[in-house]
Amino acid sequence: MSQSSTALREGLGTKSNPVRAVVAGSFGNLMENYDNLVYAYSAFWISQLFFPAAEGASGILLTFAVFAVGFFARPLGTLFFGHYGDKAGRKAALVVSVALMGVTTVLMGFLPTYSSIGIAAPILLVVLRLLQGFAVAGEWAGSAAMLVEYAPANRRGFFGSFNQVSTGAGFLLAAAVVTLNASIFDEATMLEWAWRVPFFLGAITAIAALILRMGLDDTPHFRKEVAAGTVAKRPVLVALQTQFPAILKGFGFTVVWTVGYFFFLTYIPTYLTQVAGVDANVAKTSNLLALVVFTLSIPVFGLLSDKIGRRPLLLAGAAGFVVSSFPILAIFNSGNDAAVYFGQILLALILAAFSGPGPAALSELFPTNVRYSALGIGYNFSVMAFGGTAAFMATGVVKLTGSPITAAIIPTGAAVVTLLVILFLMPESAKSKLK
Repeated sequence: MSQSSTALREGLGTKSNPVRAVVAGSFGNLMENYDNLVYAYSAFWISQLFFPAAEGASGILLTFAVFAVGFFARPLGTLFFGHYGDKAGRKAALVVSVALMGVTTVLMGFLPTYSSIGIAAPILLVVLRLLQGFAVAGEWAGSAAMLVEYAPANRRGFFGSFNQVSTGAGFLLAAAVVTLNASIFDEATMLEWAWRVPFFLGAITAIAALILRMGLDDTPHFRKEVAAGTVAKRPVLVALQTQFPAILKGFGFTVVWTVGYFFFLTYIPTYLTQVAGVDANVAKTSNLLALVVFTLSIPVFGLLSDKIGRRPLLLAGAAGFVVSSFPILAIFNSGNDAAVYFGQILLALILAAFSGPGPAALSELFPTNVRYSALGIGYNFSVMAFGGTAAFMATGVVKLTGSPITAAIIPTGAAVVTLLVILFLMPESAKSKLK
């Protein structure tokens, strides 16, 4: 065995090794995004089983409304986990978050449907979505903070990008599992019981994430805060008192990011089949290919941001959505399968250009003693307002106007907001010292 291989294996065995931190932080984030997105990718069956009285687009609309409900628990979740993570440590908060998410997802798989218990079925679905939203609120900010705080000073963009690699991988895994599951079982079996399988599989990823995280030390930056006795007693309050302008920047910065995810990566597969009339196999495979391209591209852009800065890539990503959202939806409605693949891949690259440097750029806005809280507040409130509602609003816009392409107004408007925030409020931070 080579010396480098031996060093890597020994490093992975230590509790404070950066490589192990990347694995632990990323895998837990992957698991929570898988759990969160299995619901969205199962919307076709959930709409029939939990909202049987609504037909077609109305059932899908109600299903995405319940998906959006989960995001309304994010503010409470981010306040709880922000306080806990800045006071007790990133590791402690992330362990609680991933455990709660795993339990909630498995319970969703056990839910009786409308035909069994009537109106109580969608009510229980809403309750579990609220618990999922509460749990995932603590995951994203904690994972981003952990990765950036473990990173060497000149590799924060690259390390932080794995927060998004794992997010994309979670989307990809959820889409792949649901697609594979639907290809194994026929439609009658899916509606009878097989739709539950992807939810049950969440238990496996949750256990693996717990094992990885429980064996990891907290970040070097947080340990320094503990040693210096500067850990905030009321971090959320301190964050709101001292970091409110930066939190507002984080809110605006996140708008196109969250809409990009939940419009293009979550809603579009349903849009392609239900609205644009694209063949279901083309919709699924093009989405999977786009997720692969997206996930593999993110660390490249993260590493590039360490060399040329965060702003050029962030501006390119936001501007890309401004100019391309309407043309790409027009492409999706062209009836050309090759054009659908092209549009999906183009969207993936635009979003990856933003997502690569995104976690580092957002984390660099805040000091260590309130980073978890401040980062989480700006990010999660924006996700609640714009990300969780993106699919619901898009479905509603199309239904209201009767024009499929009008849904593009949502990502276009979001991109304009974020573009202005980056242009006028966010200085370059790639070479600055982490606060």
